[in-house]
Amino acid sequence: MLAHSSILFTLAGVAFFIFGMDMASKNLQVLAANKIKALISRLSDKPYLGVGIGVLLTVIIQSSGAVTSMLVGLGSAGVVSLPQVMSVILGSVIGSTVTVQLLSLNVARFGLPLFTLSFVIYFLSKKRTVKSSAAVVMGFGLIFWGLEVITFGTSSLRESNFFINFIDYLKQYPLYAVMLTALFTAVVHSSAVTIGFAMSLAATGTISLYDAIFWVYGANIGTTATALLASAGGNYMGRQVAWAHCLFKIMGVGLFFFFTSSFASLIETSAVPRDIANAHTIFNVVAVLLFYPFIKQGVKVVELLFPPDKKERDFSVKYLSRRDFQSVAVAVAHAEREVLRMSDIVFSMIRDSIRLFEGEDLDLKESILDRDNKVDLLNKEISLFVAGYMEEADPGAEVDFYRLMTFSTDLESVGDVIDNSLLKMAEKKQALKIDFSDQGWEEIKRVAEEVKRVSSLSITCFQLQDKELAAKIIYGKRNIRRMEKDFRMRHMERLIAGQQETINTSSIHLDVLSEYRRIVGLMSNHVYSLLKEADKYYILPRGSGEERD
Repeated sequence: MLAHSSILFTLAGVAFFIFGMDMASKNLQVLAANKIKALISRLSDKPYLGVGIGVLLTVIIQSSGAVTSMLVGLGSAGVVSLPQVMSVILGSVIGSTVTVQLLSLNVARFGLPLFTLSFVIYFLSKKRTVKSSAAVVMGFGLIFWGLEVITFGTSSLRESNFFINFIDYLKQYPLYAVMLTALFTAVVHSSAVTIGFAMSLAATGTISLYDAIFWVYGANIGTTATALLASAGGNYMGRQVAWAHCLFKIMGVGLFFFFTSSFASLIETSAVPRDIANAHTIFNVVAVLLFYPFIKQGVKVVELLFPPDKKERDFSVKYLSRRDFQSVAVAVAHAEREVLRMSDIVFSMIRDSIRLFEGEDLDLKESILDRDNKVDLLNKEISLFVAGYMEEADPGAEVDFYRLMTFSTDLESVGDVIDNSLLKMAEKKQALKIDFSDQGWEEIKRVAEEVKRVSSLSITCFQLQDKELAAKIIYGKRNIRRMEKDFRMRHMERLIAGQQETINTSSIHLDVLSEYRRIVGLMSNHVYSLLKEADKYYILPRGSGEERD
């Protein structure tokens, strides 16, 4: 009965710990969302800056696994490259030591009072920032309280022969201890939970510092599972980022494993929990210092081990060479060809977007996501290519480069509207199992067809720089605006009449019309500069400059 109660207390403590970590991490991300975006936007080819960003991101998010998963997503989307994120990965492992150091400061007894006080503030406050801040403190209160419950449970488990025999077995076979703790960390998605558990066992004398260090090794390897899972189903860049993190941890453990006895003797004091936290910090800092000079070589090894497959290799920039072109004019021509290639992908997304609402099609959804990733990659590469020529470009070429960059950016925004808005609306419609009214569905299809027609004209106009086409595009855009206004009124009439399908789909219906109008607006932006100097059709409003309706 005692053993059963001890196991229950131990598992409850682990549950409190995990829940507290999750609560603190999520609310810290809410509070620091803008800072996270700003830090990521500063990623560069300077490794020391990447290390600093990695440390800050992990301190903010409280999870190196979450940071690496974020980098996996950015890598899969082509927003960041492997050389850029390698240094961030090194920084994230240092940032992950902060929580463990905090746990070693005998803070367990403050857990319950801290949780209670912050809960009162959370419950009484109406301000979102205050509630999020209180939730962060509640999370840490649960972490500290969980650690105290774990310590209580493991102290009683010392009287269980099965538990003692199991711990003795792990002591006898350290490699198994590393493997088991890595698996446990992968399941709970937190190295701090595993190391906190080791601290509790060490505090009760169940394991020594030497034994606990193997738990530290396992926790560091296990924390890479989060990013590996996030990379599953992604492209080769995501896999490379995830495996770079994993291989770094495995190599670090490999270097330390056979010197663990000397390592333990070197840092051992009378305060074992503090020693375990210090072991975790020293292990990660030394590993970073050892691997930092070899970041470039590490990138080459990872790229060699995890190359893109045939399908992934087929897609990359086609007309933008890394070599310098002899002429800026030639560079403009190549960049334009790449933008037109990008526009073909975006047009295919516009064409297929209406099919998202016809019924659940997982292949179509995956295809839309894949095409959006390709558009993001091309936009990034086009921007980098153009930026490299802007300084040496004459005024005429500078105008051409600006035209290419702005159209590329608008195309990328169209891809985001389809991926982030229309796709999500279609998923919502399917989840709710509702259908548009017959009249409403016909109206949406008419708008989508007109958007497709105007978008096709827009791409042709961009290529030919034809003013007559530009005029047709603006007329088409205004026609879509009138259609949207008319169809909204018809929708409201059906709503007032109490038509059930209209009531069920009202918000989705109106949002879809709005997003299609937004798409045609983005696709039409570039034609205004074409008409600005010679508006023989009197399309632009007199005396008000360019129109952006």
